[in-house]
Amino acid sequence: MYSQGIKKNIVVRTFKKNRSLAGNIHPLLERLFLARGITSETELDRTLIKLPSPWLLSGMEAMVEHLITAINEQQRICIVADFDADGATSCAVAIKGLQLLGAGQVSFVVPNRFEYGYGLTPEIVELVKLKNPEVIITVDNGISSIDGVKAATEAGIKVLVTDHHLPGHELPAADAIVNPNLLNDQFPCKSLAGVGVIFYVLMALRSRLREQNWFESHQVPEPNLAQLLDYVALGTVADVVALEQINRILVHQGLLRIRTGRCHPGLNALIEVSGKNPQTLAASDLGFSLGPRLNAAGRMDDMSLGIQCLLTDDPALAKDMAYQLDQLNNDRREVEAVMKHEAMAYLTDMKALDRHHLPSGVCLFDANWHQGVIGILASRIKDQVHRPVIAFAPAGKDLIKGSARSIPGVHIRDVLSDIAALHPKLLSKFGGHAMAAGLSLNMHDYPAFALAFDEMVGKRLASVDLEQKILSDGELTEQEMSLEIADLLQNAATWGQEFPEPVFDWVFDVIQARIVGQRHLKLVLRKPDGDLVIDAIAFFVDKPEHWLGLRQIKAAYKLDINEFRGNRSVQFIVQYFEKIT
Repeated sequence: MYSQGIKKNIVVRTFKKNRSLAGNIHPLLERLFLARGITSETELDRTLIKLPSPWLLSGMEAMVEHLITAINEQQRICIVADFDADGATSCAVAIKGLQLLGAGQVSFVVPNRFEYGYGLTPEIVELVKLKNPEVIITVDNGISSIDGVKAATEAGIKVLVTDHHLPGHELPAADAIVNPNLLNDQFPCKSLAGVGVIFYVLMALRSRLREQNWFESHQVPEPNLAQLLDYVALGTVADVVALEQINRILVHQGLLRIRTGRCHPGLNALIEVSGKNPQTLAASDLGFSLGPRLNAAGRMDDMSLGIQCLLTDDPALAKDMAYQLDQLNNDRREVEAVMKHEAMAYLTDMKALDRHHLPSGVCLFDANWHQGVIGILASRIKDQVHRPVIAFAPAGKDLIKGSARSIPGVHIRDVLSDIAALHPKLLSKFGGHAMAAGLSLNMHDYPAFALAFDEMVGKRLASVDLEQKILSDGELTEQEMSLEIADLLQNAATWGQEFPEPVFDWVFDVIQARIVGQRHLKLVLRKPDGDLVIDAIAFFVDKPEHWLGLRQIKAAYKLDINEFRGNRSVQFIVQYFEKIT
């Protein structure tokens, strides 16, 4: 996506050219993998056998012991989920997986963000109590739920926490906690999504049940938990966690099930309404097409709809719910467009788009903004100004909620933690990751917080390179601009966050340029003095009419395959371009 006016520097990735990967690997792939820090071909193995033992996760022994008791005694279990795609898929994995492993009474509660906010709060415990559970399992939340866990325990409910968010100084007094980011945890992948954590819990539970001959004694077949990997793949990519090898394995295996027609009806329905081909679905489709539609339920209404869509075994019902999710996503886009226009107007009034006036950390608030869309808004503005951004919206009772997005080099949750330490009464609560976080505060504290945030971020920016860059993998020859190479790139690895899909760059003559779909620019390009003419498209170009007279551009692009009426052809997906002449 190219945004007019934002100048970026195209930088070619570097690697030690005297190194090589053992084995029979295409030279272009070797170059790409070395540039991404791969040192051995074994790191590219995406088979399930390469997954590490679930018992490396601290707290797993206690977690499994409590779950076996719950299954043997047929205790009532309630899953408390987060209201995003990771939380929804985590909930689906927990319910389906526990049922496969013998649990007979499993329900769920997902907080409505507009009424209850995030996590296992005392208010959510009151809601859960209506289901009369004996066990609560949190998925994709719970590590900061000090008061909620206490309230549940006092009500006589056992609490088992599965989460991946960074823990605070105090842990909840739960009966068991599994989180790869706990202090001294030995699990090798700290970037597991919430859905990955609960999947690992189920693998450990099945392992222990097998040791105890549970399946034989109950005369039930041992389930293949791989049938849950389509959920795991979607939640992992949608949560934008780093695709370390373990996550690449989980996502790849989930995609294989989808491509071979072995995914759940709800995912099939989401794929259909997204207009994607399940046989060629890529990780990027999970993040940019399926994830937003699932997230739309939690952003605009109630994530229960998304979870029900994932859980249903009825294809017709799944299709109906997927269309409802698609409409909610369209509504979200409309709201987002208005909010972004207003945010940019605020920044213009503040002269913040001028580098001399731009704050180190940007805070934005509007009394009419939609609480479910502020995370996307913060991300969009962050991309515009290349600074950490927090967008706020009203949350009732003089409270406002903020959603923060950061840039490399500024750990946003640590920024909030430092502010909380210096100003103990300023933040009501906060939590999150290095690149994204959420927080709440009183409306009257907003000006003081905005100043503190700007100051705290400013201290960190002194050591951060603020130049906006496009990391490129260099030039492709005309021979490499082929269907064979495009297929090779798509299938050779699972690309994603911190293991990015290849981007190439060069200078091209513009043979033709026209506007399609109002904001997209369709191009026909050719290398200077080259013979190959190739189609290209740049999506969501600001004021595309300004670029129709281009004669030559420098472009950063992804090599893609365009499929139309059974015909396949190579095309460029332009990530950035600038005028040469």
